[in-house]
Amino acid sequence: MIEFQSVSHAFDDVAVLEDVSLSLGDGEFVLLAGANGSGKTTLLRHCNGLLTPDSGDVLVDGTPVVDDLIAARSSVGMVFQHPRDQFVAATVGADVAFGPENLGLAREEIDRRVDAALEAVNMAGRDDDRIDTLSGGEQSRVAIAGALAMEPTHLVLDEPFTGLDEPARRSVLERLESLSADGTGILLATHDLRDVTGLADRVIAMRDGRVAVDGPPEHALTELDGLEIRVPEQ
Repeated sequence: MIEFQSVSHAFDDVAVLEDVSLSLGDGEFVLLAGANGSGKTTLLRHCNGLLTPDSGDVLVDGTPVVDDLIAARSSVGMVFQHPRDQFVAATVGADVAFGPENLGLAREEIDRRVDAALEAVNMAGRDDDRIDTLSGGEQSRVAIAGALAMEPTHLVLDEPFTGLDEPARRSVLERLESLSADGTGILLATHDLRDVTGLADRVIAMRDGRVAVDGPPEHALTELDGLEIRVPEQ
């Protein structure tokens, strides 16, 4: 479980999150919606300690993130809006292996995790492919594999469909649906709810750093007027 307890955060004295309290359950598929500047990315980056609250607490499985960053980053896998921002190696296999290597795992265990993660995103056998030769959709799947290799209980994704064509978007959606079915908690930030509400257990919408809507899709979708969120056609 990921818990936000009265979390506030500011950049240069400009409030970006204000007194946010949320609980995200294990295995739950949550859509985090909102316009650009609503606080979505800032919220996500608190999940594994990339940012720390100015006030309040963020807990992963009952432990404050600031007290055990390694545990938080093992439990919460992060996929950035632009996958190239998180790549650290030239080839697919080396990049996916980076996280497990930094946990100090044995080589056999690292190889097992890399193979399993690439299999999960339909990139098995492509360890030696250069990342800079991949399509946008393939790079997104490699970024997801890198997070999965940490064997997280939650996968957090920031606008993962940015710049993807329709086939690539469908491919990533299929991977997320499969991961959710296998019990991985998903927190997906987006300003466009088309095609994804059918996967969600819950929709949280933000406005001006606060939670404006929180509920199951069938109820939340009726409360999003004025929040600059693209919703499915009824």
